[in-house]
Amino acid sequence: MQRWIKKIFLTGFWGLLALIWVVISVFYYQGTRPASEDIRTTIFEVQPGMTLKQVALELSSQGLIRSPSAFQAIAYIQDKETQVKVGEFSLSPSMLPAEIILRITSGKTVLHPVTIPEGYRITEIAALLHAQGLADHEVFVLQTQDKNLIRSLDIPTDSLEGYLFPETYHFSKFTAEAKIVQKMVDTFKEQTSKSQLLESAKESPLSWHEIITLASLIEKETGLDSERKMISSVFHNRLRKNMRLQTDPTVIYAIEKFDGNIRKRDLKIDSPYNTYRYKGLPPGPIASPGIKSIVAAISPIKSDHLYFVSRQDGSHHFSSTLAEHNRAVQKYQLRKVNSRR
Repeated sequence: MQRWIKKIFLTGFWGLLALIWVVISVFYYQGTRPASEDIRTTIFEVQPGMTLKQVALELSSQGLIRSPSAFQAIAYIQDKETQVKVGEFSLSPSMLPAEIILRITSGKTVLHPVTIPEGYRITEIAALLHAQGLADHEVFVLQTQDKNLIRSLDIPTDSLEGYLFPETYHFSKFTAEAKIVQKMVDTFKEQTSKSQLLESAKESPLSWHEIITLASLIEKETGLDSERKMISSVFHNRLRKNMRLQTDPTVIYAIEKFDGNIRKRDLKIDSPYNTYRYKGLPPGPIASPGIKSIVAAISPIKSDHLYFVSRQDGSHHFSSTLAEHNRAVQKYQLRKVNSRR
């Protein structure tokens, strides 16, 4: 009887060992083989709150791994079960499970390029990021009012308008809006320090904040590098003479919903940004200026010009007297309006 029991026990024992060996072999095969030889990459997204099991099941459903269980086992063996990062990852079915685990725990997410043009205001930057799925419009705008960031720049306004540097950035889909704003502010600091603008600015009669404010006006007034310092000269001359700057972009900034046309009544808007109504510079920048406009604001050319008017071709005519300016307006603005009637 004991011999029979022993025989049953040994048979069961070896059977269990065989079963364990088969399971291990299957797991080893599934865990050390790619899903296929297809080298084409696909974007795999790990969303906030996903567990390792959910990630494994999703990888399997997309044909990127053979076995969710084997994948999880490898992650546990490597002690990386809690290190999966949120974001988009470039994966292919030809990658080994261990490689996929390394990729999704490394934080090397897919980065999307986004170019912030010179002269964009905060709301336009927010709209651009929102359109590319990189930020929530309202959250981004709120982050630009962060008091700590504003304090770090020592600027006397309640917004980072003008201090989000126009540049090409690379952000992941899940980069927090606060980090995006911080990156743009850091880039502003880096670029202005690199160009030694802070040293040059010490010789200007304007404060650093006033320089950035003036640079934003220059940025909005012209896209021609050859005109930036001339535009700056006009503004500097008018400031010295205590004349109103009377620049349209500041009025547009003051209009809550601008439809593309400035009307006579708009010039009377009661806003500190309305330079037709109030003398001096507005309280802060109206857009993000580039380096060339900042340089122009610091170092205008010497001239006696007090006026400029668009030639309707992207360039401007500059005048030193009101009479000359009125003739230029007649030539470049009124005649063109009349000719279209």
